[in-house]
Amino acid sequence: MVNAMDQHPDAPEHAPAPTTREIFMGFLGLGLTSFGGALPLARRTIVEQRRWLTAAEFTDLLGLCQFLPGGNVINLSVALGMRFRGLHGALAGILGLIAGPSLVVIALGVIYERTQNDPHIRHLFAGLAAAAAGLLIAMAVKILLPLRHDPRAATIAALGFVAIALLRFPLLPTMIVLTPLSIYMASRVAKADAAATSARQNEASK
Repeated sequence: MVNAMDQHPDAPEHAPAPTTREIFMGFLGLGLTSFGGALPLARRTIVEQRRWLTAAEFTDLLGLCQFLPGGNVINLSVALGMRFRGLHGALAGILGLIAGPSLVVIALGVIYERTQNDPHIRHLFAGLAAAAAGLLIAMAVKILLPLRHDPRAATIAALGFVAIALLRFPLLPTMIVLTPLSIYMASRVAKADAAATSARQNEASK
């Protein structure tokens, strides 16, 4: 599925493979600027700004990270770093992501402990929650856009939404059911694409 969508004319070209330092600095900046959660800005940083992955590759990698235990963006930093620079890249990604925010959160925790009863602070957090919800909705729309070229993937996404958001099924059983189905459908698409390519090559060689 990834290869087929990466060939779409709308897919951006890859930038050169990032160095370990670039991975660290990229996730450090992401961690320090991702107010309301890193996931909404992770796609913009990785796909649109630095062009390390295409939109389709990001969606596929995020799907894997959501299936694994732990935070999605933490898993994403490790997976992306491992992909480009192995173990050193994975360490650079996760350290860059958590180093800055950890220091900021510790400092803010001390301040919040002294000001949590202030009504202005409560209003501030209510506004931040609304902004974070907007960021998540915008990110969800962007992640869905590559699926418009693949009805099978869009069907899996719709089934997951119905099962979790509407029917309130637990996440893990839903993923256990949908992941093998998605892999099977993707393998069928890959085989069909390979057969079509082979047929075109045979036609061209005649």
